[in-house]
Amino acid sequence: AAGFDGVRVDASRGVTIRSGNGDEEGKAGDPHIWHNPLNAKIMVADIERGLAQADPANAGYFHANRVAYDTRLDALDGDIRRQIATIPPADRKLVTNHDAFGYYIDRYGLTFVGSIIPSFDTAAELSGRNIRDIVDKIRKTGTKAVFSESSLPPRTARTIADEAGVRVEAGEDSLYGDTLGPAGSDGATYLQMEEHNTRTIVAALH
Repeated sequence: AAGFDGVRVDASRGVTIRSGNGDEEGKAGDPHIWHNPLNAKIMVADIERGLAQADPANAGYFHANRVAYDTRLDALDGDIRRQIATIPPADRKLVTNHDAFGYYIDRYGLTFVGSIIPSFDTAAELSGRNIRDIVDKIRKTGTKAVFSESSLPPRTARTIADEAGVRVEAGEDSLYGDTLGPAGSDGATYLQMEEHNTRTIVAALH
């Protein structure tokens, strides 16, 4: 913001950005970097450096917290890998509201069949041809489910799933793509969000 004289932290510094058309703010590449816990570790380190620069007297405290959280992120990564490994390889296919899970897909060896909105940007326009194309892809690839997202209306996802003859994960079983959930929900924290997403994906694709 204009006039801000504090420490600015770029929490994506050091993260390898997936290519693409960018987000609604016009930034290049896929902005959904947090869906790989290893990227989250880089982000936490970036934040730690910024906090230590802003408040050097508490640098040790920030470092201890970062190390402890890294341990939890490593555990999360291992747990996701173990759960995804239980899905038959031929069934590890995702169709989502929009292209928000590329880092997760790359990390855990899933296949991205397509998205209802073919963009990183949830404000992109959806056409009848987009719907027909994704229904055809679902049928041809034998994809088992369509995953709606918590921050987006589920209506189109339900329509596509019905036309393709597959299940839809919506409502409480929606994936958390762009936002955390409210306090007390399965997506209230970053760790809970990724745990919920993984449970939902594994249950739907078995």
